[in-house]
Amino acid sequence: MTLQDVQSFAHGKWIPVGTGARSIENAVTGEVFAQAGNADLDVQAMLDHARDVGGPALRKMTFHDRARMLKALALHLGKHKQALYDMSFASGATQSDHLIDIDGGIGTMFVFASKGRREMPDAHVYLDGEVEQLSRNGTFLGQHICTPLQGVAVHINAFNFPVWGMLEKLAPTLLAGVPAIVKPATATCYITELAVRIMLDSGILPAGSLQLVSGGLGDMLDRLTCQDVVGFTGSAWTAGKLRSMPHILENSIRFVAEQDSLNSSILGPDAKPGTPEFDLFIKEVQREMTTKAGQKCTAIRRIFAPKQHVEAAIEALSARLEKTLIGDPSNEATRMGALVSNDQKRDVLQKVDIIAKEAERVFGNPDSFEVSGADAAKGAFLPPMLFHCADPDKAERIHDTEAFGPVSTIMGYDNLDHAIQLVNRGQGSLVASVITHDPEVAKNVALGAGAFHGRLYFNNRDSMKESTGHGSPLPHMVHGGPGRAGGGEELGGVRGVTHYMQRTAVQGSPDILSAIGNVWVPGSVEKKAPAHPFTRTFHELEIGETIHTAPRTITIEDIEHFASFTGDTFYAHMNEEAAKRNPFFPGRVAHGYLLLSFAAGLFVEPNEGPVLANTGLDSLRFMKPVEAGDDIQVRLSVKKKTPRNDEYGEVRWHVTLTNQDKDLVAEYELLTMNAYEV
Repeated sequence: MTLQDVQSFAHGKWIPVGTGARSIENAVTGEVFAQAGNADLDVQAMLDHARDVGGPALRKMTFHDRARMLKALALHLGKHKQALYDMSFASGATQSDHLIDIDGGIGTMFVFASKGRREMPDAHVYLDGEVEQLSRNGTFLGQHICTPLQGVAVHINAFNFPVWGMLEKLAPTLLAGVPAIVKPATATCYITELAVRIMLDSGILPAGSLQLVSGGLGDMLDRLTCQDVVGFTGSAWTAGKLRSMPHILENSIRFVAEQDSLNSSILGPDAKPGTPEFDLFIKEVQREMTTKAGQKCTAIRRIFAPKQHVEAAIEALSARLEKTLIGDPSNEATRMGALVSNDQKRDVLQKVDIIAKEAERVFGNPDSFEVSGADAAKGAFLPPMLFHCADPDKAERIHDTEAFGPVSTIMGYDNLDHAIQLVNRGQGSLVASVITHDPEVAKNVALGAGAFHGRLYFNNRDSMKESTGHGSPLPHMVHGGPGRAGGGEELGGVRGVTHYMQRTAVQGSPDILSAIGNVWVPGSVEKKAPAHPFTRTFHELEIGETIHTAPRTITIEDIEHFASFTGDTFYAHMNEEAAKRNPFFPGRVAHGYLLLSFAAGLFVEPNEGPVLANTGLDSLRFMKPVEAGDDIQVRLSVKKKTPRNDEYGEVRWHVTLTNQDKDLVAEYELLTMNAYEV
């Protein structure tokens, strides 16, 4: 039988399998069908290629350029999903499992592409937070910025999600402008290799931005610098070994870890048998025990129910597990496939023996179960196994031993405080779910268990139809956890991007900050517009372009007409004596929204032009009341420009209203969509 050679992609070329190659077995048949690894891989050349070629190419691109690149990659991968599906069956994954791994990974890239365009600038510097005034008169300011690290991200991924595990790290890394070297787990690296080939063959990625190590990394981690990042997913033991390497510690190399996690699910005190929440709880636990044969970092390992409902929960859960068809994952009827390898199967059984010392197995017998369309003795198959721990307070191994397979333990709790105490004994988890219809239960768990978890998932009859499930990390939300879970945070939208950037505090004059951030800062030089800014196209407008309007006097008739016309007859606008009793007002004052309306009348150019729509108003503040007889004058400045599509872009205007004494009356930011051409 000819073995499939799983190659590496290093310094611009594919490297064949070489010395030190490891065998890879088919999870379903147990037969060795592939090999990967090359001990002679030139890891220094890979690092140099990433730093000298990939990094500069990516940093030349803006965040929007890189976001468009991610979208193009996701679309291209989507066209080749079937090939990835077909190859993934050898890992023991079912078609449903493929949707989580392959479609989920592609979907994650789409989300980061969207967030890059919507939440990040079309620029090279990301502004983190607002400007801080560091001086009385505003001539010395500060702001935090993020810029791409000038090194390489080394991604060490786990075997269970060979596509999603790569793409969920790769998307924020590339969006940040940092090249990546991907090292998948050898057991499933053949799937990752195909995904990498698909991306590289597309021609979308700049040279040097993505490399692949199929096999071992050699001494690559010893060659990293302070500009590099290690992103790790795997066991706590391996994470501890790597992150404690002297070279990693001495150079303060960023190490983002997502590792072992004894995730939990709590059946709320209100979720009694017969309620929608009880049925939902059973369904969620069964799904988490059997999806990917329980080989998920977010799978439910510990189940907590009120003591009086434990027996009912065991009965209901066993009934659902009984219906799980185990077998050949390529069979559409199969609901749970094999573990990734027989080595993994043996590891799970060893952990099961440990758990069995403190709990009784109430469902699933690894020595007697049916497998459809495959040989249970040859393939890495196990049945779902449910244990019951009668005394979770005295138990130790239940709370520190993870069997990375279809194994979970149910325990009873006395009250909600007891449940929280037991959940927290996991010493840091990726996720805990709470199935409850009682908001107070959710609040108490959030306060009591939030510090021990990276994510808390609440679900009930109101959200169950649209919820994404206990075990689904979403790119919008952080994925990681404290303590045992590794102390890292992946995903989380733009938060995940900043892991591959350096946050720097910059200080200086308004002009300096405007130049660095490409965003106009109040106090910076104002550029005189050659024509009214509303007559100028998106590309013609310049940052800092400003107009000052003529003043307008506010009359009592204006105030009363506005009150009558809008129905806003609040006493501060209509009753002199009542208004004077208000400590904020000297007497009757103009409506704030009247001032905004008059401001628009002062700066608007009424004729048809490149301004297509007013799409929003942000950060509105009223600083000083305006009385009848006061004047208002408007300053309108182009603060920021962001392209949105092929026809128009968003212009953010900084608007201030001042009175006749030059005192600031109101301040806000106006958003308009401006055409590129008229």
